[in-house]
Amino acid sequence: MANIDRFSIVTLIFFFLSTIFVIRPLKFHVRLPVVGRIQLTLGLMSAPIIAIAILWAAQCIGATQIRDGIVGTAGIKPYNILILFISLAYMAITLDITGVLQAAAFWVSNRGGNNGRRLFLYFYILLTGVSMIIGNDPVILSGTAFLAYYTAAAQLEPLPWLISEFAAANTASMVLFVGNPTNVVICEGFGINNAAFTAYTILPFLACSVTCYLGLAFQFRKPKHVPHKLPVSGDLDPRSVLRDPISAWVGSLLLLTCLVVVIVVSFFHVDVWMVVLPFAVVKFLFDMCWDHFRPKESEAEDAESAEDPMKSAIRRGMSHHESTITDNQTARQDLVISEGKRSISMNADLPSERRENTLSSSMATRVELEEQIPKCSSPVPSQRSSTTTAPQPNNDSQGRKLFPQTRIKFDAIHARLSRHFPTFFTALPRLPFGLIPFAFSQFILIEGLSHRGWIDVFGNWLVIASKREMIPTIWLVGVLGVILCNGAGTNIGATILLTKIVHAANMPPSTNRAAAIALAVASNIGAVSFTFSASLAGLLWDTILKQKKINTITQWKFAYWNSIPLLLMTSAGLAIVTAEMVVLYK
Repeated sequence: MANIDRFSIVTLIFFFLSTIFVIRPLKFHVRLPVVGRIQLTLGLMSAPIIAIAILWAAQCIGATQIRDGIVGTAGIKPYNILILFISLAYMAITLDITGVLQAAAFWVSNRGGNNGRRLFLYFYILLTGVSMIIGNDPVILSGTAFLAYYTAAAQLEPLPWLISEFAAANTASMVLFVGNPTNVVICEGFGINNAAFTAYTILPFLACSVTCYLGLAFQFRKPKHVPHKLPVSGDLDPRSVLRDPISAWVGSLLLLTCLVVVIVVSFFHVDVWMVVLPFAVVKFLFDMCWDHFRPKESEAEDAESAEDPMKSAIRRGMSHHESTITDNQTARQDLVISEGKRSISMNADLPSERRENTLSSSMATRVELEEQIPKCSSPVPSQRSSTTTAPQPNNDSQGRKLFPQTRIKFDAIHARLSRHFPTFFTALPRLPFGLIPFAFSQFILIEGLSHRGWIDVFGNWLVIASKREMIPTIWLVGVLGVILCNGAGTNIGATILLTKIVHAANMPPSTNRAAAIALAVASNIGAVSFTFSASLAGLLWDTILKQKKINTITQWKFAYWNSIPLLLMTSAGLAIVTAEMVVLYK
C-alpha cells in the first residue's frame, strides 16, 4: 500500500478540479494593456495545463512525470496515439469534404420516402456503417449539420434524429481500434493485436447497436417525435452534393487501404503511426496537387462568394474552432435547403388552400434556415480587393486589434491560398488539434496520480472488490468506465486512468484481457452519457447545435434521452463480453 501524504492529497484535488472545469468551463473577462477587454475560458484546453503548472510549482509532480506523460510508460505511447489519430482524422475529414456523407444521406432519404419510422431506421444504419469506417468525429461534424438542416426543411423535431445520430456514431466507433482514441490507448496499454481487438468487440458492438436502436425507437415512439408519415414527396439528388467525385474515390481508396495495411502489420509489432502517417502524407500531397491542377471555379462564383460575407469568411478560415461548418459544407447546406424546400409538399389531392399554406410554411422554413446559418464574428471584407480597410472596433468589449495592417495582409494571403488549395484549408480548422494538449495533459496528470501512490490505492480497491475474478472484473471495470467518462476528463481520461488501475491490480492474463475488452465497450458507449464532456465528440456536437441555434437540447435533456439507450447498451455489451470471455478462458 502506497503512502498517501499531503502532496498526494493536493494532486488528487487538482486532478478533479481540472475535470470539473472541463465539464463546466468558466468564462470571465479581463482587461489587458494595449489589447483591451478580452474573454478567457478556463476549460478543456486550459484547465488541465494550469493544474499541471500548479502541481509542478508545488513539487507534487516533477519533470519525470511530465516526460513520462509525453513519451509514455508501460507500453502506452501518447505520441503514437496522437500522430495516429490526427493522421486518420485528416484522411476522414478530407473525404467528408467531397460530399460523400451528404450524398449517402440523400440516397438514404430517397429510400426511406415519406415513411418516418423507416427513414429513422435507415439513417441510424447509415450513420452506424459510416462511423465504423471513419470514426465518430467526422460523422459528428458532418452528420449533425446535415440533420439540423434536414429536420428544419422537413419540419421535423430535431431532437430524436440528433440524439440517434450521436448514439449511432459513438457506439460504432468501438469496432475498429482506430475508431476512437480510447481504442488506441487500450490496444497500446494491454498489448492487444489490432485485428484481435475487432474480433473481441464486434459482437458487443452488435448487441449495443441493436439494443440502442430499440431503446431509441421506444422512447421516440410518439408521432410528435417521429411521425409515421412525413410531408415529403419527390427525390433528392445525391449528385448535387457530391462536389468532387475524383477526390471521393481517391480518398476512399487510400483510407480503406490504410486500414487493411494497419491490420496486417499489427501482426509484426510495428508502431501503427509509422503506417498511417505516410498514407496521410500521400493524401495531403494528392489534395495539394489536385487543387492546384484541376480546373478552377469561375470568376462568377468567386464574385458570388464575395457578395456572401458568411461564405467568404469561412473560405478565409476565420471561423476557427467555434465554426465547424466550412465553405464546402455551406454550399452543400444551401443545396440541402433548396432540395428540402422543393421536396416538401402535401399530397396532390389536398385542397388548394392547404397547399398554399404548405407552400407558405415551406418558404417560412427557408427564411428560418437562412437565419440559422451562423454569422462569423470575424470582420469580413466587403469586396474581393486585398486592400480592404481595417474593421472598426465595436466598443471596448471587442478589444483593440493589434497590428491591423499586418492582419489585413495575412488575411489577404490566407484568402488567396484558401481559394487555390480549398481542400487543405477547409480541413485544417476541423482537425482535432485541441486533442493534443488535452490528451498529453491527461497522461501527465495520471502519471502524477501514479507517482503519488493513488493508482496503487485504486488498484488495491479493485482487487478487494473483484478478488481478481474475471466476471466481477468485467462488470466493475465496465460500469466504472461509463461513470468515469463523465467525471475523469472525458472518455480519454477515464480510459487512461482505468488502464493504469488494472495494471496496478496485477490481474491474471485472462482477467486482464477481459478487463480490457470491457473498458473498450465502456469508453465508447460512455460517450452516450449524462454530460456533453463525456467525450470530445459530445463537446463538438454541443458546439455545432449552439451554432445552429438548436438550444432545446440542454444538458439535462441530453442525459434524460440517453439514459435508456445507455442502460440497455451497458447491460447488453457487458453481458456479451462476459459470454465471450467465459467461452474463451473457461
